[in-house]
Amino acid sequence: MTARTLLIAGVIGVVLCARAATAQPQQDESAAASPSGAQRATAVVLFLAGGTVGLAAHEGGHVAFDVLFDADPGIRRVDFHGIPFFAITHRNDLTPGKEFTISSAGFWVQHLGNEWILTSRPRIRYERAPLLKGLLAFNVIASGAYAAAAFLRTGPDERDTRGMAVASDLDEPWMGLVVLAPAVLDSWRYFRPESRTAVWMSRAAKIGGVLLTARAATR
Repeated sequence: MTARTLLIAGVIGVVLCARAATAQPQQDESAAASPSGAQRATAVVLFLAGGTVGLAAHEGGHVAFDVLFDADPGIRRVDFHGIPFFAITHRNDLTPGKEFTISSAGFWVQHLGNEWILTSRPRIRYERAPLLKGLLAFNVIASGAYAAAAFLRTGPDERDTRGMAVASDLDEPWMGLVVLAPAVLDSWRYFRPESRTAVWMSRAAKIGGVLLTARAATR
């Protein structure tokens, strides 16, 4: 799977999610009237805004711990197989525990966001909540993209999963699983809100990822 394939898959995922966010599922108990064209357009804008909030929150998690650890945060232009992007950077002389925490912080913020949404509104799939659905979709899609990069060991050296792998002394594909598991389980919770198994497996996967900080801290 190439980087271009991953990008195309991500775009398709966003488009499909945006389409889903503008439509009320048939199972909705409120049975509201079908939305107008203007309402659908507004829903798409709100969905994309939710994705933007998700991106800002992910990066904000990195920056928060950069500042907390006095790690001299900065921004660097990076290239992902010809696709220009940016990365939040920091000093390269941090302890493994701090490095793992900073590299993981974006995912921790995603996990907190998903947990808040899926706990407070477990049946959000059946609601018109495009902003929150956009945030949830970003978190799931971003985790999937990072996991794919980890499995393929591809992308800029500043990628989060590589930083996590180096700090914990584990192979990067394992970090891909750490990132991917909560996303898959949160998707399960979205589509099957009645499943208590999905809820507790999702929470266990998130806590497990955080506990890896202890492994890095002891190096």
